[in-house]
Amino acid sequence: MNKISYIVPALLVAGCLLSCNENQQIITFPEPPRAEGTTDVLELRCEPLDTVRIAFIGLGMRGSGAVYRYTFLEGVKVVALCDVDPENVENANKTLEERGFPKAEVYTGTEDWKRVCERADVDLVYVCTHWDLHAPIGVYAMEHGKHVALEVPAALTIGECWQLVNTAEKTRRHCIQLENCNYDFFEMATLNMARQGLFGQIVHAEGAYIHDLMFLNFNDTTGYWNMWRLEHNARENGNLYPTHGLGPIAHILDIHRGDRMEYLVSVSSAQFGMSAYAKEKFGEDSDYAQREYLNGDMNTSVIKTSKGRTIMLQHDVTSPRPYSRIHMISGTKGFAQKYPVAGIALEPDAHRFLAPDKLDSLLRLYEHPIVREVGQKAREVGGDGGMD
Repeated sequence: MNKISYIVPALLVAGCLLSCNENQQIITFPEPPRAEGTTDVLELRCEPLDTVRIAFIGLGMRGSGAVYRYTFLEGVKVVALCDVDPENVENANKTLEERGFPKAEVYTGTEDWKRVCERADVDLVYVCTHWDLHAPIGVYAMEHGKHVALEVPAALTIGECWQLVNTAEKTRRHCIQLENCNYDFFEMATLNMARQGLFGQIVHAEGAYIHDLMFLNFNDTTGYWNMWRLEHNARENGNLYPTHGLGPIAHILDIHRGDRMEYLVSVSSAQFGMSAYAKEKFGEDSDYAQREYLNGDMNTSVIKTSKGRTIMLQHDVTSPRPYSRIHMISGTKGFAQKYPVAGIALEPDAHRFLAPDKLDSLLRLYEHPIVREVGQKAREVGGDGGMD
């Protein structure tokens, strides 16, 4: 596990937040000294397990789907289910029964995640709670000898990033950020193309999380629990969710495999959409309409790497527009993008996209080996088109 990979999400968030102050000088994030007696967890290997005993913490929107998907894996036993909503736990146990698994132990208290991490019969803790608990649960689980799988973003501050890194190094436990967009089939095909030199030297890449979430953020019944995501957008300004767009292009650019991100500049638009939506939905005199929302509708960050390549990253969860992660790759011999319409253009005819039949043939030719091996099964049972 490359320890620097933990820093990326929180670094971007912090950079975006700080860059909004026009009087602020350049902010640097020096690497703290490693704790005495610890080593990195690059290529960490642990004893293999015939059966991986899993505890799921957080069973709302994504957590419930994760339980279902894990029942299709061999050598898996779900031993504990934890959520503050008893109905979520009950539904997850129903999923286990329907898939032929025994019911798991139930935990529903607000601090029960600690009891789950303390269990002796858990090997892996899957964390799918609201963002504020990602790092605290991850650290606590590793301190109690558990491997950890954390949903995005995994950490919210530079301090939390280093807590995860240092705890993983100290405990020799695996800790992975579950960035599912790294495994989208188009993204993986372009990764394979880049590895084989199809685009030549990569010069520039773009990614984004553009997803109209207003109907969920302002929903106190079937939206995010306790409207936690709205709270983050109300009190923070910047790119709050960078890795959906950044993860796949970071792999293509060999970040921390030969290149690294050195600095970024980040700006946000003013906030328009949340106030307008709140006035229309709840009335101009409502608390939601009168509230201040700090996060700008669109944040744009530009990153430069040590090898002189550039990245453009965007975040917008308020505008009424089609979903997009952009996923654009520009090199000296070719170009690819997934959104708004998937297309690839290659020399010597790079002024136009490949015809649909040629694009399909190229994607089949460069299908990533992982997709070739498990892609069909992923399409059948995986969420978000199979990348989950």
